[in-house]
Amino acid sequence: MTKENERIRRVKGRVKWFDPVKGFGFVVADEGGPDILLHANVLRNFGQSSVADRAGVEIDVQDTERGVQAIEVHSIEPPEDSESTGLSDLDEIDPELIRSAPLEPARVKWFDKGKGFGFANTFGRDEDVFVHVEVLRRSGLADLQPGEALAIRVIEGKRGRMATEVCGWEMAVKKSSD
Repeated sequence: MTKENERIRRVKGRVKWFDPVKGFGFVVADEGGPDILLHANVLRNFGQSSVADRAGVEIDVQDTERGVQAIEVHSIEPPEDSESTGLSDLDEIDPELIRSAPLEPARVKWFDKGKGFGFANTFGRDEDVFVHVEVLRRSGLADLQPGEALAIRVIEGKRGRMATEVCGWEMAVKKSSD
């Protein structure tokens, strides 16, 4: 490799698609150019196992013999079209109540992307927390794996405890130390 190939640069863009089963996806840079490979290991180093299509990302990239590849994720923003959740349970709750709910440590019990929902358990509580796929999308995620460590904002909905925001545990730790 030449020195030019080793040059690392920061890029902002949008996720074209990401498949956690395949272990990779692609990012389209705001500045244009070729698609950027986003490998699952790079995403895991950021503290997430998935990312939503069209989510905004800020990444470090490097040119390689196989093309441009992401080598570090710095931030992920939910897709711009994710404000309307389609969840009537959340639409009827004061947005300030949702924002003020504390982040709680949790583990994914199970999540089925095909069904569009799953459940998590928060530390020290027996009740399940309902997690809807639209809440994931709004949080910049696309899927969850059983046993995955999370931080979630939980409210009491009309049908029980439900997540209003989900982020990877490492990301929550970073947010709280800023």
